Amino acid sequence: MEETFNLLNNASSQFEAVLPEIEDLKKVAANPDENRDTRIEAFEDIIASEVGDTPLVRARNLEREVGLRQIFLKFEGGNPSGTQKDRIAFAQVLDALRRGYDTIVIATCGNYGAAMSFACSLAGIRCRVYIPEKYHTNRIEEMRKFDPEIIRVPGDYENAVEVSSTDARRLEFYDANPGGDNTDLQIRAYGSIAEEIYDELRDAPAVISIPVSNGTTLAGIYRGFMNLYRRGKTSRVPRIFAGSSHGKNPIIRAVVKNLPHCEDLNPGRIRESVTNEPLINWHSIDGEQALISIRNSGGVAGFASDKSMRDYSRLIRQTEGFHVLPASTAGLASMIESHKKVPLGNDRYVVVLTGRKS
Repeated sequence: MEETFNLLNNASSQFEAVLPEIEDLKKVAANPDENRDTRIEAFEDIIASEVGDTPLVRARNLEREVGLRQIFLKFEGGNPSGTQKDRIAFAQVLDALRRGYDTIVIATCGNYGAAMSFACSLAGIRCRVYIPEKYHTNRIEEMRKFDPEIIRVPGDYENAVEVSSTDARRLEFYDANPGGDNTDLQIRAYGSIAEEIYDELRDAPAVISIPVSNGTTLAGIYRGFMNLYRRGKTSRVPRIFAGSSHGKNPIIRAVVKNLPHCEDLNPGRIRESVTNEPLINWHSIDGEQALISIRNSGGVAGFASDKSMRDYSRLIRQTEGFHVLPASTAGLASMIESHKKVPLGNDRYVVVLTGRKS
């Protein structure tokens, strides 16, 4: 019998807390009888009020524990679905609305599906969510609240991306998967994380640590800081400290082994767990852009064990009161391990995390 994975790719959301506040805007944005420009304006107002501007909090207690000063936590759990995925979900729903699409398709193992289902429901756009049949996540129940069409497909996440993208081309639906025509839009959406950090710190930090899977978030944050630097807003571009599950990510492997490019892993040798699944893949879809970002920033990459990610998640909960997904601490683990080998100086350090504040 094929193994079924019960995933931790299920950050808690605040959908019920959000909906009453934007119900009037939703009625306009999701109404097909309204003028399209009016619907777009209403949906833009929803994005402005609900997505992004997530907390950036100095973690003084964590600093004392790890022996590094001025650590700031960028808590993406402040988004409606509890993760940064809302940023690209809402950006692509807005794009689909502008371009006249009535259906969006995506592949997911949990978080992205929840974010996209929610965003589509607010805009009156149908959502088709493709999920690998061997995966189980509590986020499916959240998705169902927004009435997406859930399609189970054989194989792994990478196959779900291929199947859903093929269906999008065949049926002329909007393809919101990574690695497709909307990659630039997705990267720009994640660039807003850099802009929000700048707004708080008034400069770029010395280092930003980021968990890595497909590499899209990392590439977007790097581009965001590059744009700020080119515009003269910051005095520097931060070094990127990237982390992922031990031996299970092509981007991190390429940095660690000093390979010129990302090389696909053997999918048969990858073992997923409830802790590492949000991070691992045998083919990082935006891997090359992420790899270039790490290297151009003078960054560092490292692997994190399931135990270390759970330990750091527990430490953040105990010291700072944030409930974060263990997988999201992979970047922090990479930064701390690097600090142990070559101490980092007195500067400012930002850690990107997802989850939910207690």
